[in-house]
Amino acid sequence: MWLTTLGCAKNLVDSEKLSGVLTDAGYGSAPSPDAADVVMVNTCAFVEAARRESIDTVLELAGARRQGASLVVVGCMAQRYETELAAALPEADAVVGLERYGELVGELDDLTGWQPLRIRAAPGSKMDILYETKRPTPSTPYAYVKVAEGCDKACTFCAIPQFRGAQRSRPAVNIRDEIEGLAGDGVGEIVLVAQDLAAYGRDIGAPGGIVELVRFVSDVDGLRRLRLYYLYPREIRQALVDEMASNPVVADYFDLSLQHASGALLKAMRRPGSGERHLELIAAIRDAAPDAALRSSFIVGFPGETEADVEELAVFLETAQLDWAGFFPFSPEEGTPAATFGSQVPHEEATERLRHLQRVQDDVTTARNLAQVGRVLEVLVDQVEDGKPLGRSYREAPEIDGVILLDEGTPGDWVRAEVAGGYGTDLTATVVSP
Repeated sequence: MWLTTLGCAKNLVDSEKLSGVLTDAGYGSAPSPDAADVVMVNTCAFVEAARRESIDTVLELAGARRQGASLVVVGCMAQRYETELAAALPEADAVVGLERYGELVGELDDLTGWQPLRIRAAPGSKMDILYETKRPTPSTPYAYVKVAEGCDKACTFCAIPQFRGAQRSRPAVNIRDEIEGLAGDGVGEIVLVAQDLAAYGRDIGAPGGIVELVRFVSDVDGLRRLRLYYLYPREIRQALVDEMASNPVVADYFDLSLQHASGALLKAMRRPGSGERHLELIAAIRDAAPDAALRSSFIVGFPGETEADVEELAVFLETAQLDWAGFFPFSPEEGTPAATFGSQVPHEEATERLRHLQRVQDDVTTARNLAQVGRVLEVLVDQVEDGKPLGRSYREAPEIDGVILLDEGTPGDWVRAEVAGGYGTDLTATVVSP
């Protein structure tokens, strides 16, 4: 079995759980696609660029697999376009959407002609079979843990509720059990993820919501750092800010889903706030945690966006002084209200605006990084690349932010290191003590 994963951290969690399901059913991991009996692609359908990458990857692996091997498409794109993909991709032997993950083992058994064990989800359980599955030991000293599936928000640009469904929070005990298993396997940093993390527990009446969940899992033996991803601004209450700022295990890292600074555009997106309200939130966070690292993402070229809106966002970026930011061109998603809005911004214009805003943020990020020189930070060593240990402090999230280049260390080590310099998104540091 070979599994290629595309898309976000939530997809990565799904892939790890799928691997656990298949391992329990007797399927082993192949060292390469051309050595596997079954080649799978966990696809992403968030925006057009992600869908193109998914199709390209499926076609690439179709050519790379050995003769007689089966090709299976799973994930968000399989869920959203299952019938269309099955018709358009004759290279694929099976297309299995999220709601049919309970049938995946049976599908593979039929394709391979092998009957080691069949696992079937109970009716209506959809992909929640993954929640009960022990995942393989991660190859990294960090791991993502999904605390909920789906989303209840009605953002006009987002199709996620169409194929992921409404929010379904996991029981807190179930989440803690998974974290304990990962920590027992040597994982020191856990990243909690969900489409709408700060709204965790509302659908199941969990007392205290995300704040109580954070407290409940913080004392797991072996857990050194807990990081939170994807915080919807309207869901960020002062109690959550205070808990993140005061809890010694929780990273002072706030991943804020702001999307823009123009109040008119945010209203059209059905998103809360304005640039002014965003700055008030940022000020409240920094008042509670002065050294907090802040990240956000922004849509560029949303229908009706003007040059004045772009400059308003540029001024916001200079004022907010976020440590990290990502910019994405608007993608008109089928079935979403924004896809039918007038005043669509040409893709070329949106791309140019994005480059302008990225340059503004690059200057801010560089300055924020250089301000760390002289600080001693606790760093988790993730990997060694070309003989150079690479790690992260509380300021850097896995895979999306910069890294810290160290003079010594092996993967899994926790070290105290003094920042000596920086360039672009990365820092250099000297280890001063283990």
